[in-house]
Amino acid sequence: MNFKIDKFEGPLGLLLQLIEKQELDITEISLAKIADQYIKYIKQAEALKPEELADFLVVAAKLLLIKSRALLPFLKGEEEEEIQEFEHQLKMYKEFLQAAGKIEAIIGKKWFSFAREFNRQSFLASARLFSPPRLSGGQAKNLTAADLLNIFSEIIKNIKPAAPLEQKSLEQIVNIEEKILAIQQALLEKIKVSFDHILAGAKNKSEMIVSFLALLELIKQKDIAVAQVEMFGEIEINKII
Repeated sequence: MNFKIDKFEGPLGLLLQLIEKQELDITEISLAKIADQYIKYIKQAEALKPEELADFLVVAAKLLLIKSRALLPFLKGEEEEEIQEFEHQLKMYKEFLQAAGKIEAIIGKKWFSFAREFNRQSFLASARLFSPPRLSGGQAKNLTAADLLNIFSEIIKNIKPAAPLEQKSLEQIVNIEEKILAIQQALLEKIKVSFDHILAGAKNKSEMIVSFLALLELIKQKDIAVAQVEMFGEIEINKII
């Protein structure tokens, strides 16, 4: 499938290749338009192979990662591992579909095999499951209260103790209003501050993301203006007077 957007027309794989070679600026590419075109293609297609959908998701995920790095240079590390894990899951999904197709073909040709019989009593004993005692003739034995007590005691002995639950500490969640106030407070002291200065006190990735959302909200309200000299460079925040 070919995609047609501003500054590019062609298959998605070629777009990824040009961006990775830095022959195209990812920040000038609308991934939303690409997604819209693919959704339209899916709706119009009479049949869509699952492998084709999986391939699109892998390339789209890589493009999204590259664009997020360009817009959010402070996010690094785990994203590449997450994309690789996503690719691994899609690869397993494709292998599962291929195996399912082979099984369907076998069923269609009526090629079947059956497992041999097994000893029920030995299986139940090895699995530590309860099976009512039987007499020599195969009839079930009538159980007394004492029998039930002994059986229940044996079951209790075989139950493994529950593993202690891992203790988790609660983390304080920073909301966007607090970060907006923090940026505004920083701009009261200076007309211009760097976004790295705002992120200096962030304790985790979630707080960094909330800070970025606060920055976008202030831009939307036209309280600040931002500038970036080069891609992946420092973001400069300027107060609009």
